[in-house]
Amino acid sequence: MLTSLMEGLLCCLTSKSANIVAPAETSESTDGYEFVEVKPGRVLRVRHIIPDRPVVEEPTGPGGTVSCKRKITVYRNGQLFIENLGDRASAELKNCQNGEAEPKNTVEVELTDCGKSSAPVSIPEAGPESVAAGKDGTAETVTGGDAPAAGQTDQSQHPRKRRRKPKRTVVIDCERKISSCKGTHADVALFFIHGVGGSLDIWNSQVDFFSRLGYEVISPDLAGHGASSAPQIAAAYTFYALAEDMRLIFKRYARKRNILIGHSYGVSFCTFLAHEYPEQIHKMVMINGGGPTALEPSLCSIFNLPTCVLHCLSPLLAWSFLKAGFARQGAKEKQLLKDNNAFNVSSFVLRAMMSGQYWPEGDEVYHAELTVPILLVHGMHDKFVPIEEDQRMAEILLMAFLKVLEDGSHMVMMESPEAVNTLLHEFILWEPTTSPPQKKESKTRPETAQTQSDNTKATSDPSKVRPATARQSSSNSNTQEKPNSKAKK
Repeated sequence: MLTSLMEGLLCCLTSKSANIVAPAETSESTDGYEFVEVKPGRVLRVRHIIPDRPVVEEPTGPGGTVSCKRKITVYRNGQLFIENLGDRASAELKNCQNGEAEPKNTVEVELTDCGKSSAPVSIPEAGPESVAAGKDGTAETVTGGDAPAAGQTDQSQHPRKRRRKPKRTVVIDCERKISSCKGTHADVALFFIHGVGGSLDIWNSQVDFFSRLGYEVISPDLAGHGASSAPQIAAAYTFYALAEDMRLIFKRYARKRNILIGHSYGVSFCTFLAHEYPEQIHKMVMINGGGPTALEPSLCSIFNLPTCVLHCLSPLLAWSFLKAGFARQGAKEKQLLKDNNAFNVSSFVLRAMMSGQYWPEGDEVYHAELTVPILLVHGMHDKFVPIEEDQRMAEILLMAFLKVLEDGSHMVMMESPEAVNTLLHEFILWEPTTSPPQKKESKTRPETAQTQSDNTKATSDPSKVRPATARQSSSNSNTQEKPNSKAKK
């Protein structure tokens, strides 16, 4: 504590930043670590593992096709109205059934279907038939084009005055083929992206687990984190600068089917990549990522203090991170922080990262446009991200389900690695069931088994057969003509 205070005072007197993160001493690629220069002087450390495996070029299962048809309307008051025009993905998206046992310490949160939910308070766009929310909260159907009855002129004209023109309307109409991703497929790659203050080391349990299963794994250090270079300009840590780094890393290592796993701030970069490369992103995982809101730095934050002051407060910040990032604060958690190099960044980088979180495009509409299947993992004791934010994210997304871990907090992948690995593996192996095509009815209906048995009995026992009268014979002739008349229709 005394040492950090002395360094902070020295920093204030000399006007220089202390604790600068620099690249590792050696740049050789050892043990799966590589150093990639994304821009001149901007070098990122990347852990890239390609395990030895029997190569299977094509997926073993046929996969399933999910129709994504929805209309997103944004009104000038900021209200969002989502209409699912086609068949929504089945409940399997929320239950993730693939035959494997689910961890006992997970809580599944059932989500309401947006297609069956009532419309927002603002009245949607005028049309032949639209759904509006009544004063009592119930959904009412407003039909346009019909003349109002006598005595109801005022009531019918009143809603029309309240109609507001939408500010923006987005229509999504596409089909996605979702298949099971196994480690033996050479066209599958897993990307792990950490958040503020982390490093690629926080994914050690996940990287080791999936690399042993035969998956190709890519995990980078953000600029200023881990062993990546740390430029001494604040513009190097804005959202767009970091997102461009991740885009270049993705283009370098991407395969045909890519799965993005992000944590906290890293979830925003995964969302950015899913928008940039919708055909290459197969699935996505958001771990404690928060709600679907546009990023904007807070004006009243401790991270707006001068760098030297933040450096003096670094022991307090580290203690606060341990308190809020873990459900328990024991010797095991402290050792996890030390071993995984978490929250070990310079005060300058920390301040620039927090003040550079400006991303106005990442609003609810931006997230609602995603058509990729998404798994949301939330730690029950997370003090940074409330569970209500992840629930809102799950409601906005088209294909998503939410899993809550009871024994986890913000750093849930370090606290409960077995449970997180199981959830991720289940989601990676999941594929939707494709309903078989409906068979067309034949023009002539075949005789049923019961009819055939009755006919055989009647022919085998001639003593029981009664001679047909004229009335019966005429009725039999009429019944024989009916199948032909149905076939013609």
